[in-house]
Amino acid sequence: MIKCLHVIAGLAPRYGGPSYSVPRLCQALRSKEADARILSVQERTDSAPASSDDLRFKQDFAKVPILRKLRLSRALFEMLDHEASRVDIIHNHGLWLAPNIYSGWVTKRHSRPLIISPRGMLNQEALAFSSAKKSLFWNLLQGPLFRHAACYHATSDAEFQDLRHFGIGRPVAIIRNGVDVPALAETRNASENRTVLYLGRLHPIKGLDCLLDAWQAAYRPSWRLRIVGVDENGHADELRAQAARLKLSNVSIEGPLYGSERLDAYRQADLFVMPTRKENFGLTIAEALVAGTSVISTKGAPWPGIETHDCGWWIDHGVAPLVEALDIAMAKPRQELQAMGANGRAWMARDYSWDRVAADMLDVYRWLQHGGVPPATVRID
Repeated sequence: MIKCLHVIAGLAPRYGGPSYSVPRLCQALRSKEADARILSVQERTDSAPASSDDLRFKQDFAKVPILRKLRLSRALFEMLDHEASRVDIIHNHGLWLAPNIYSGWVTKRHSRPLIISPRGMLNQEALAFSSAKKSLFWNLLQGPLFRHAACYHATSDAEFQDLRHFGIGRPVAIIRNGVDVPALAETRNASENRTVLYLGRLHPIKGLDCLLDAWQAAYRPSWRLRIVGVDENGHADELRAQAARLKLSNVSIEGPLYGSERLDAYRQADLFVMPTRKENFGLTIAEALVAGTSVISTKGAPWPGIETHDCGWWIDHGVAPLVEALDIAMAKPRQELQAMGANGRAWMARDYSWDRVAADMLDVYRWLQHGGVPPATVRID
């Protein structure tokens, strides 16, 4: 049995995709009889852990403005250091925070293989935010520890290219995230009023300013736009101010949704839109398709299969391409959009199972542990 520790700074839903994909990966690994545990920093707003293998530790200096951002936790470090000699693999998720540094320290001290999942944090757009701080952090702390990791993990070919562009020359396993495909209720929105939905973090990298400009140009009185998600650094107010300047009365900017309310939002939407500047995966695209909702996504997200599988539009980033795609999509009858959404749901069920993801990840772990020929998912070029 392979024993692995997964380290991530936090699992609060506001952190986006990894708060779902990391626990779900570990659950899938355990279903294949791996011993997979998560170590993360507890936050006041965290929900209760879904498993006894999800271990959360007290945050130090949580009330000190600068230090609390680093997610320091001596308790997490001590547990990681104690357990490292008992496991085969340490798998770190994310960058720039203290628990990520702990992973590097401990694997070096105990001579354990380290696999790193940057979770989209090394693409150029993400690096542009707080670039000076990230450069300093990498050169002084993270880089010396992470440059010699046994392997990196990317969730798409685009993220693989981001790693190489950043200067990471280590082997990279390209294994995409999985998705759950639950049974769905038959009822969907049948009113005359129709809905375009964005659901995700409210952050400048998501391109929501372009979406609002496009929405003004593509205006149709029977359609409304819902922008739903966790506000980051006051971006929701910036979007509200932009909507007011553009005199958009059929736009709502709302807080986050979870669980059944989240699935219901996808189901009641006629169309999901992701105007992002850059994604390493784009979990909400998968969630929309699982819900049977057709999608417009910019090419900032690595989803060319949207067009291959006839479940939406994969377009260039910018206002004009968004206007064109919205005009085409909103002119279609509801039944035609739902048929495209059904195509997407079938695609997710066929190609994005967590069982397959876990099997691929275990092949990588075994290779790191025993050597030999790299698995087919691993690129060394």
